[in-house]
Amino acid sequence: MAVTSIGRRAWRDLGGDEGALDLVADPAPAVGLPARLRAGELMGDAVALASLAIQQVQIARGQRRAPRAVRPDGARITTSAQCERHFLVDGVAPDVWAPLSGFWRAADGWVRTHGNYPHHALRLAALLDVAPDAPKDAVAAAVARWPAVALETAAAEAGAIIGAVRSPQQWAGHAESAAVAAAPLVDVRTDAGAGRRAGWTDDADAPLAGIRVLDLTRVLAGPVATRALAFAGADVLRVDSPRLPELGWQHLETGHGKRSTTLDLADARDRGVFEELLARADVVVTGYRPASLDRFGFAPDALWERHPGLVVGSVAAWSTTGPWAARRGFDSIVQAISGIAMVESPDGVRPGALPAQVLDHSAGHLLAAAVCVALDAQRRDGHGRAARVGLARVAQELLDAGPAGEGADTAPPPPTLQTGDTAAGRVTTAVPPVAYPGGPLEYPTLASPWGRDAAAWR
Repeated sequence: MAVTSIGRRAWRDLGGDEGALDLVADPAPAVGLPARLRAGELMGDAVALASLAIQQVQIARGQRRAPRAVRPDGARITTSAQCERHFLVDGVAPDVWAPLSGFWRAADGWVRTHGNYPHHALRLAALLDVAPDAPKDAVAAAVARWPAVALETAAAEAGAIIGAVRSPQQWAGHAESAAVAAAPLVDVRTDAGAGRRAGWTDDADAPLAGIRVLDLTRVLAGPVATRALAFAGADVLRVDSPRLPELGWQHLETGHGKRSTTLDLADARDRGVFEELLARADVVVTGYRPASLDRFGFAPDALWERHPGLVVGSVAAWSTTGPWAARRGFDSIVQAISGIAMVESPDGVRPGALPAQVLDHSAGHLLAAAVCVALDAQRRDGHGRAARVGLARVAQELLDAGPAGEGADTAPPPPTLQTGDTAAGRVTTAVPPVAYPGGPLEYPTLASPWGRDAAAWR
């Protein structure tokens, strides 16, 4: 069966036609992400669903008369999932992990820290009472004085990011785990209000041509979703706060086909510009904690009140109803807390990790698929949809799927890369893992530097 139980559950949750899954073939070559869990299958499913959903948009818009088989390329999927291993600017590889990020021994176990963003690193250093540039032995000594869960809790209160490493059994007994498990893998709801909007026109030469996407995301999962939408032809404008610069390599790797601008939503003039952009948007994709979005009126219900029929996509670390709904989180932290790090342990003592940021990448492609299906549904009935994917929910699905089967130890195939000149320098990057009939084999436009573009639609 080309699409596994994970992909079938996701496709059902996002409202796809189950019969369409028969079009999906096994990845060839196989996805090369050796792991104890079904990381390769998860990535293959997620990319296949995004490709399938884009093709269905082509058919709905009259760009194709009949569907074609969807044949995921395992080499492309593998390289994209491990993009940080291949990305270069002017021949130089980025420093992917900051010195304060990683696994550390606590007084009664292990923790994983995340300090890649400067503001998170400063909060982490302050909590541990070390200098931001402290040597590793000083950081290790500071962490060792804390019980793991106590440090995790203190970090959450201080705005720093630390996860206590748990076994799957320990995670299963946590209140947040229960809230995560109760949610759909892809959570979709419809705007039931009276307001409607017209769908797309059919005079387009790319699947999502003419669709405007306001991209309010950071890190990987959200930007991966909007990159796929841009690859399918959408006009994607990423908007960031000028006070929170993105990591340079990360922005460039996930920004292909998009434009990038900055607006301070606390400033009246910038907020006015943003609202003008929002009024003409077809899709809004968010990647921030719910509390930070609510204060700006970006929750789906608030957006629908102002703009009925809008399609809203979102990705977050945790649940929407559990005790950690407002907590920060990243792929590496979710792996540690959910038990994945211990399943992937090399020796049963030291925590390990999946061979890629699989939660982020798969969540991003699932969200892209959900947005495409929502746009098609909106074209038919005028109603908006809100689609949400949580990293912890994806982690739970991966754990529940059980050990990887035969062939899961497949070595990564040769990387699939493209190189081009950009305003940031000469960039080497993974080619797109998503594909659709008649689509390009490479990104037609590579990313521009963070904040470089005007705050305007094309």
